[in-house]
Amino acid sequence: MAEAADFQATSASPARRWVRRAGALLAGAPLLAGLLQLPVAAPAQAASSGTVSVALDTLTPSAPSDSDTLTVSGTVTNNGKQSVTDAHVGLRVGPMVTTRSEIDSIAQHSADPLSATGAEVGGKYVEKFAKLDPGVAEHFSISVPVNKLDLGADGVYEFGVSLSGQTPAQPWDQVLGVQQTFLPWQPSDAGTKTKTTLLWPLISTVHMTAKTGAGELQTPVFLNDDLVKELAPGGRLAQMVDLGKDLDVTWVIDPDLLASVDAMATGNYRLPGGNGTTTPGPKAHQAVAKQWLADLQNAVAGKEVVALPFGDPDLASLAHNGTSVTGSLSHLKDATDVAATTVKTVLHVTPSTDFAWPAEGAVDPSIMKVATSAGADRVIARSDSLQETAGLSYTPSAARPVGGGTTAVVSDARLSTAFEGDLTKADTSTLAVQQFLAQSLEVNAQTDEQRSIVVAPQRMPTASQAQAMATALKALDGATWSQSQDLTSAAKAKPDPNATTQIPSTQSYPSSLRKQELPVSAFQQIARTQDELDNFQVVLTDRSRVVTPFGRAINREMSTSWRGRSGDADSFRGGVEGWLDDLAAQVKLIDKSETKLSGRSATIPVTVQNNLVQPVGHLILRLTSSNPTRLKIGGKAYSEQPVEISGGHSQSVKFATAANANGRVTVVAQLYTEDGQEYGDAVSFDVKVTEVTPTVMLVIGGGVLLLVLAGFRMYTQRKRAAARQADEDGPDAAGEAGDGPGNPDAPSDRLPQEPGDSGPATRAGDPEQPSDPAPDTAPENADPSGTGERVDR
Repeated sequence: MAEAADFQATSASPARRWVRRAGALLAGAPLLAGLLQLPVAAPAQAASSGTVSVALDTLTPSAPSDSDTLTVSGTVTNNGKQSVTDAHVGLRVGPMVTTRSEIDSIAQHSADPLSATGAEVGGKYVEKFAKLDPGVAEHFSISVPVNKLDLGADGVYEFGVSLSGQTPAQPWDQVLGVQQTFLPWQPSDAGTKTKTTLLWPLISTVHMTAKTGAGELQTPVFLNDDLVKELAPGGRLAQMVDLGKDLDVTWVIDPDLLASVDAMATGNYRLPGGNGTTTPGPKAHQAVAKQWLADLQNAVAGKEVVALPFGDPDLASLAHNGTSVTGSLSHLKDATDVAATTVKTVLHVTPSTDFAWPAEGAVDPSIMKVATSAGADRVIARSDSLQETAGLSYTPSAARPVGGGTTAVVSDARLSTAFEGDLTKADTSTLAVQQFLAQSLEVNAQTDEQRSIVVAPQRMPTASQAQAMATALKALDGATWSQSQDLTSAAKAKPDPNATTQIPSTQSYPSSLRKQELPVSAFQQIARTQDELDNFQVVLTDRSRVVTPFGRAINREMSTSWRGRSGDADSFRGGVEGWLDDLAAQVKLIDKSETKLSGRSATIPVTVQNNLVQPVGHLILRLTSSNPTRLKIGGKAYSEQPVEISGGHSQSVKFATAANANGRVTVVAQLYTEDGQEYGDAVSFDVKVTEVTPTVMLVIGGGVLLLVLAGFRMYTQRKRAAARQADEDGPDAAGEAGDGPGNPDAPSDRLPQEPGDSGPATRAGDPEQPSDPAPDTAPENADPSGTGERVDR
């Protein structure tokens, strides 16, 4: 390895000597100008102003061979206030770059005219402009055979496009603008090729809520309709699939994205409407989602697919702020368990679930512990986090055994971050591609030992970033120094014994990343939601209708996509918790007003309402007396009854009560689950106990008086009738009809009569004699006072 590095440095020494000589000449230029009284130093002063900007829009091929023709195109724009005359665009080939850090330094100052190095190719390989007016952009295109560039040994060369011209204030030829980039030069196959793995992430933000429709299909409700914009032709996710299908990449997919698109593809999804309502998702979007899934299925066929845990949980947030909250790690396990099933169901491929991917590959011991807690034994880290400590002169392979059967797959930081930033302009995209290829070739040139390098870009590349990545990867696939490899193979590659395996400390975790993490309060809210879900599901007959959507929503609450969007994350968690509260409140006790008991015993009804579409059960209704001395429920202080209610119905549960004294007693009704947990809010109401109310006494008294008067009237009428009969019949008739001794049928036990009563006595069984009135003639369920609720006695 050291010999290879020495050889590379030796081969580059002529270029380095040229750079030193050029620097010496520039340093001595002011002195020479003063001696000769020639305006030699003026060009440097004009150049430093950057009067003209140079945009390098295309450079093809990106990694040329000796038989190729290099074509460079772009625009030059005069940003000054004076016209530029006698201008021309030329190509410059600078010295060979010998280190990766040198590539970084050149890229940072790529538009500084003072950084222009190398001589112009010149000749006919320039494009001239007689005049460049202020604010006007002019297009240029130059093609030159590669063999005219006089490239030397294989390696990375500085390459620039410069604009030279004159201004009225400085009428001499000078460099007024430049754009530096790199030209990877490896015309023949390298002796040892680097194995390169590029991750192609299909990840989006959270789109589905916990809400579902009330029907049997459980139509999901989306946060908004943004997902279809990403799936439609030209959208970010559409381009990711279209570009990725022709690349040899490892697909890294969040199953939540697949579940969301699959819901759209069925046509059964809803969007928020006004005033808390929802509206059906447009039918046209169904076709978009179906087409995207079909394209993705074709794209991943025969490729490696890595499934992240469902919702792409933020492992660092969980490690730093979630492990102190009971149950947080169980959500990661649930998200991992459902991942493979989701991918296999939607894409019909079996994914790998062995990999965990912390945000930006930043790791520490707590993150590694959490990342592997759900079963993953390979953690995708990044080299700017797990940095080399042995002073290696080369970039080691990605695989690092870090103990406990865990492998850290360390992606290369420079290559992984090459396509960040705004790449919507052609020139920035071209520069990113050339810098990526330059870094890749420089890695290969470091040593003769073959290595496995992993590129893990940002989780959600923009469409322009994805296009630049695809351009670079296509060039790399055709390059002579690299060959593609999937992620599993990279993880299994023989590790470099000299590479570091020491996980950085928790204190070294970047503060910029820590500020973006989910706070402890977020995991506490998630725990509350889970507790309520556990309490709610025990009363359901079809638990999957609630447990599944809310379980997946809890996974989404932990998503890495919330980084930098704390307000949206808070809103989403609040929505999940609020919706669960609303559902649980559909099974409740109906409020009661004061109830009156007119008697020593009665039954009190308590109504339980179920507004869910499914039956509920496993509930216990307890009715408790606050004063059992005065009022007992079922013969004691409280009584319980099981409750089972069909969907959309109410049930009245009756409790027997016994009153020992008059007065008001507060009674509390409370639902419980079978395991003794309170369910919903309690309902309190007063029971007023009166043995006989004044109204009842008035009714009874009036009834008795009427009976007495009626009896007296009947008695006087009979007495008069008997007297008239006796007068008409005379003594003889009376004797025949009487019950005297001459009548053998006369009873011997005559009823005694009141003095002066000449009529016959009335016997107890006489049909015309009314029976004694009941002590309470009020209807059994009537409320004698006319207020309060009815009770059953």
